Amino acid sequence: MAKKNKGADSEGDGENAEAQGEGEAAPKKGFKKFLSKKILMIAVPALLVVLGGGGAGAYFFLLKPHAVDKTKMADAPPLTPPQVAFSDVPDILVNIQSNDGTPAYLKLSLSLEMDNDLEKTGMTALMPRLVDQFQSYLRELRIDDLKGSEGVLRLKEELLRRVNAAAAPYKVRDVLLKQMIVQ
Repeated sequence: MAKKNKGADSEGDGENAEAQGEGEAAPKKGFKKFLSKKILMIAVPALLVVLGGGGAGAYFFLLKPHAVDKTKMADAPPLTPPQVAFSDVPDILVNIQSNDGTPAYLKLSLSLEMDNDLEKTGMTALMPRLVDQFQSYLRELRIDDLKGSEGVLRLKEELLRRVNAAAAPYKVRDVLLKQMIVQ
């Protein structure tokens, strides 16, 4: 019986020890659970809101550039547009090669962009040479060469290269397509 009593006592002591341990351990486990889940769910979003609000307030009140004074803008010289002149090329109508041998035609209306009016008047004398250069190039095109925006960009680049070669003393900035019809 001594063994039983001893075991019973030890069990009783064990129960008391566990009860005492649970009493002390229960608040620690509950506190850890409270810290881990509740704080993560409430305090972290609240902290983000506070930090975000503080950052936004600091930007708007401290770092945001102030409105420009209108008197300073009035003193600035007005912007002048660049000096540009446009010269129209006579409409060009050429037959082009189709895939199946049926006749196909290309009609182009072009305008040339230059630096000033002096160059524009000089280009009028060179216009027959430009039209000849354009027609010799355009007759060799196929319908597939003109498809899509990539085909149009290649056409403009090639026409610009040819016009600058034909009008050697004058510099043309860009070739502008006013009208392009493939039929």
